[in-house]
Amino acid sequence: MFTKVLIADDIDFNDVGAAQILKELDVPEIQYAKYCDEALLKIKKAHIDGTPFELLISDLSFKEDHQVNKLNSGEELIAAVKQLFPNIKIIVFSIENRAHRIKLLFDELNIDGYVLKGRNTIYDLKRAIQKAYNNEPENISPELLNLLQDKTTSEIDNYDVQLIRHLSLGLSQEKMETVLKQEGISPNSISSIEKRVNKLKIYFKANNTVHLIAIAKDLGII
Repeated sequence: MFTKVLIADDIDFNDVGAAQILKELDVPEIQYAKYCDEALLKIKKAHIDGTPFELLISDLSFKEDHQVNKLNSGEELIAAVKQLFPNIKIIVFSIENRAHRIKLLFDELNIDGYVLKGRNTIYDLKRAIQKAYNNEPENISPELLNLLQDKTTSEIDNYDVQLIRHLSLGLSQEKMETVLKQEGISPNSISSIEKRVNKLKIYFKANNTVHLIAIAKDLGII
């Protein structure tokens, strides 16, 4: 079993629940962080000290307060940790249930498990920790499996999400070409953007761009 685990969550109640499960699994060292910057700093320090964390359990949402942070979400924390320490196991522990957002965490950030906070929290988190330790696949809360298998959003990638998000902000496709180039996102030509937007309209059976944005919002894509 893991010997050193960090819990990143800004709510004490969630810390207590996760810690209880880790103690039941005989994890000898458990540390906590209420801010993403604090979590990354602890992970860096542990690595320098030669006693690295083996598992990070992180929420996705962190409320802003008086403290200024460079990292302000679980996704940003996970991306930073994975870039520096790709071998650390990461389990997301969140109320977020939007299929697309969860799918991106697995596909693009290579998380090792996802547990939905709810009625079966204790059992699901304990199971997820054990599966992460044993490198077992499909490490996700059972109630989310059907959601992720829904083909309505399974074929949408992060590029599509960026396009729809820019459209929702009122950007024209001409202006979007400039923005995508500035952000280093490709393809970014007007013709490529037009083709992709038209493809999304057909895929979601949207009558126009406004309808496409409305459907995307209803599905939790943006």
